[in-house]
Amino acid sequence: MRRPLLLTLTGGAGAGKTTLATALAATAPRGPVRVLHGDDYYAATPERGLWRPDPAGTLRLDTGDPRSLDTPRLEEDTTRALAAARVVVVEGLFARHVSPGEPCARFDVFVDLPADLRLVRKIRRKCLDGDFPLDVLLTNYVDHRRGAHERHVETLRAACDLVVDARRDAGVLARAVWGAVRGGGAG
Repeated sequence: MRRPLLLTLTGGAGAGKTTLATALAATAPRGPVRVLHGDDYYAATPERGLWRPDPAGTLRLDTGDPRSLDTPRLEEDTTRALAAARVVVVEGLFARHVSPGEPCARFDVFVDLPADLRLVRKIRRKCLDGDFPLDVLLTNYVDHRRGAHERHVETLRAACDLVVDARRDAGVLARAVWGAVRGGGAG
């Protein structure tokens, strides 16, 4: 019996990791896929994670820092998912850090998108479609997130098996990823 496959999608906020995960799940050649979203694993209270006051003094979780992620819980859920599914996709800023306890094949993808396009997507999702204050998002980006991306996310690029250009259609990217997985011996 083949080992289950762990496929991680790492990249900056707004790069298209969730969109690619959805496309991968829809086109998986190895049966059902379980997708875990890194955004579901951030600390929920100021006792855990890295919290900073915004300009108005409201404490906000620094989601650009891996210390704000509940990594043990994500790894536990990943291990459980690998025991039950043939393919598990973990997507998130720090997905490459996941080290499950279950033996598995592994393939790591860096989802790349220029910073200006990632910022536009984030503004659209959080501020225009949501209710996050634009001034807080932009201040946070300039003061923290841009540097955090360089320190914590961009450094993971070299550790990944494949870098994909997220300006391309998600379906095209999914086919390229599955082709690379087959060609790279990950499953």
